[in-house]
Amino acid sequence: MELWEKTAAELIRMLKKREVSSREITESVLKRIEEKEESTHAFITVTRETALEQADQADKRLRKEKHLPPLNGIPVAVKDVLCTKGIRTTAGSSILGNYIPPYDATVVKRVLRSGAVLVGKTNMDEFAMGSSTENSAFGVTRNPLDPDRVAGGSSGGAAAAVAAGETILSIGSDTGGSIRLPAAFCGVAGIKPTYGRVSRHGLISYASSLDQVGALGKTVEDCALLLNLICGHDRRDTTSADMEVPDFRRSLNKGIKGLRIGLPREYFVEGIDPQVKERIMAAVERLSQNGAHIVDVSLPHTRYAISTYYLVATAEASSNLARYDGVKYGMRSGEEVTDSVNLYEATRSEGFGKEVKRRIMLGTFVLSAGYYDAYYLKAQQVRSLIKRGFDRAFENVDCMVTPVSPCLPFRVGEKITEPLQMYLVDVYTVSLNLAGLPGMSVNCGMVGHLPVGMQIIGKPFDEETILRVASVYEEIK
Repeated sequence: MELWEKTAAELIRMLKKREVSSREITESVLKRIEEKEESTHAFITVTRETALEQADQADKRLRKEKHLPPLNGIPVAVKDVLCTKGIRTTAGSSILGNYIPPYDATVVKRVLRSGAVLVGKTNMDEFAMGSSTENSAFGVTRNPLDPDRVAGGSSGGAAAAVAAGETILSIGSDTGGSIRLPAAFCGVAGIKPTYGRVSRHGLISYASSLDQVGALGKTVEDCALLLNLICGHDRRDTTSADMEVPDFRRSLNKGIKGLRIGLPREYFVEGIDPQVKERIMAAVERLSQNGAHIVDVSLPHTRYAISTYYLVATAEASSNLARYDGVKYGMRSGEEVTDSVNLYEATRSEGFGKEVKRRIMLGTFVLSAGYYDAYYLKAQQVRSLIKRGFDRAFENVDCMVTPVSPCLPFRVGEKITEPLQMYLVDVYTVSLNLAGLPGMSVNCGMVGHLPVGMQIIGKPFDEETILRVASVYEEIK
């Protein structure tokens, strides 16, 4: 087995026993990137020299220090929506095509302090707006399991890089399913923590009340390892929760006997691919056989989630993306302009892609005079109803299990010209962002060569139960 095929947990053990060096691991991953990038295109920027330098530093620590940092020498990729000091950060957009941040995002800083090796910045839908990583200004990321199909989005590059062995771990972000959907489509593990659990300082904003940073890895244990490092209070982020962070790895071996797992009936209605439903129900049966109690629950406002999400998210995007004006940073139009209004218009017309423009226009409309109450305010009220529905359901269960997506990974180009069809791919994931809940995707089987993702939903700040269920299922499937 090649080093790039191993999990982070395996490599950490090998490093501690001096069976391998960080340089060897990093070179194995970089070689894999050279082999796979032409067909997969998981990266926007590969930081080869930086990675080898960091690997050498990790090996020095390995020789000299008794107490090593947790991820010492382990290759990590970072979604290109997180700022990296001195390294280009584009958010998948031409408007930030040459932007080099003067600082690291908090999560990047924490991971680098843990001894990790940064191998590059991964491709993504522009400003995280998409479900397929087809909206990137830097090209499409393709699914390593089938290059004719999408990798999911918006963290498609982060998931594809893990699945293809182009990194050991990845950091992604999730605004409406952007970690869970690509994890499901690429057959890897991915977790979106509770809103506020991970700092958003240095995360380029799409929708500030929905965005959350999370982890992707080959296994649940790998996700727990990374989660241990990126979670925690940050005074630079006013939405960051000031609360203790548990050791998530300790929850992995507790079993699920007696655990009450909810099955929301609204997630298994018309529109779901029968083969996806079959794999999810088979997984639920396995959990039941291993001691879990399966409980039927209802989330009655689920059918309003997509429309609510695309009102709230686009409104916040309209506000957040107003800062890209060609004046302070980022791209400036080369056109001859006569005043600031023309400069803004020319820069944004050239710099933003179609999907970003579409969402800015939707958001500007719902925030405009005469429409604010009818659309945005009403959406926020329904958002509260969705959250209360989860609260009531969690009175009777410890967690819930649903599909991640109603469909299998679709072909590149299949839905890109049909925005409404693309938006519906997120029908099972957006509710968690609206309610601020943690959720995880774990592979629960294949339909031919295409993976199916099972979503595990937890109570606020109860990532431990999610990881516990996912870890048990990973062992018994």
